[in-house]
Formats: sequence, structure tokens, C-alpha cells
Amino acid sequence: MLTQTPAHEFANLDLLKIIPRNIKFLYEVGCSSGALAREYKKINPNSYYLGLEMEDNYAQLAKRYCDGVSVGDIESLDENFWLKNSNIECWIFADVLEHLKDPWDCLKKLYEVLPMNGSVVACIPNIQHWSILVNISLGNFRYQDIGLLDKTHLRWFTRKTIIELFQTTGFMIEELIPRIFAEPQRDNYLSIIQRMATRAGGNATEAMQDAMAFQYLVKATKK
Repeated sequence: MLTQTPAHEFANLDLLKIIPRNIKFLYEVGCSSGALAREYKKINPNSYYLGLEMEDNYAQLAKRYCDGVSVGDIESLDENFWLKNSNIECWIFADVLEHLKDPWDCLKKLYEVLPMNGSVVACIPNIQHWSILVNISLGNFRYQDIGLLDKTHLRWFTRKTIIELFQTTGFMIEELIPRIFAEPQRDNYLSIIQRMATRAGGNATEAMQDAMAFQYLVKATKK
């Protein structure tokens, strides 16, 4: 059985910025060590921040910062779980949806219990990243312990299919933010990606931009 991505103490501060402030109830699926809860509690100490973890040892770490942590698989929990948490105003998936067998079904269930003023925030890896495109052209598609090709990823998304993921499950995306990092080698390949998109009859500028994002941050609400 594959273990989950290794726990660490670093919070995704870019994701933190789009989590609503001044709300009471939050639930982070795949809360790992609780690092994001730790940082959010600094901003909103009166919030009630819950976490769910598949790995018991990670859950024990998260209890340092979360108000409550359960151990389990979000895809195996029954209707009672969703009804019990129908007061949650924000659900958080920090690099989690790509690990699910059926993220569409998960979001549909969440949609049914989410309050009208509620939201979902997520960070999702971009399989259209330039490094993946380059390596695929060489026949290299090898799983890794961490990163875009994390061996525990079950689903792969691009900007376009992230939009489809949320729209087809009832949500409206309010924010879709690319995380772009300093990558010196990137400029060697963007013009090639541009030419390939042009030859395929696509939008060359869009293809270049979409190849730069390592991950996407998403904030979605009910339509």
C-alpha cells in the first residue's frame, strides 16, 4: 500500500491568502501536520478548524493546531459525515483532490451540504507544466516521491480541466490563480510550446501561460 505524501511543517501561504477571513467553521481534508491550520489560527484565532487525515501519525501532528482531527478516507465516509458537517463554511483541499479516486463525486457530495455563503479552496498540480511536456516528449513519465508526478496521485488536471471539475459539480470559480516559480530552464522551452500550439490550431499565448503554472489555487462557491 502506498503511503501518502510525506508530512512537513510548511504551510502553503499562497493558499492561505484565499481562505475567507472571519468565518467560524473550516474543514481541511488532508490536513497533514496541521501547518495550514497553524497559520490560519494566527489570523482568525476564534475559528473552529477541523481536519481529516488518512495517516494516523499525521493526524497526531495536526492535533497540535486543529480543534479536532479525524482519521479516515473522505471517499469512504457515509452520508452522516456530510450531514454532520453541514455547518462548515469553507472546505480546504491543499493538494488533495488529485489523490482521490473520484474527486467529482466528492465535490458533488460537498455541494449538497455546503451553505449558500460557503466556499471551497484548493491547490491542484498542473500536469500541463512545461517540465512535464518536455519529459513526455522524451518518453519520460516516471513517478516520484513528491512533486507533480507524486506516485500517490490518481488524477491529473490542467487549467481547463480544473475549471470543468468545479463547473460540472455545481460550483462557480471566483478565483483561479497560477503558482509560478522561478525556473531558469523554462524559457528554453516556452517558444517550442508556443509553436506546437500554433501548429495544432490552438491559442499559442494561452498554451505558454498554462505551461508556466506549477499549481493552481482555486476558490469556488455555489452557483
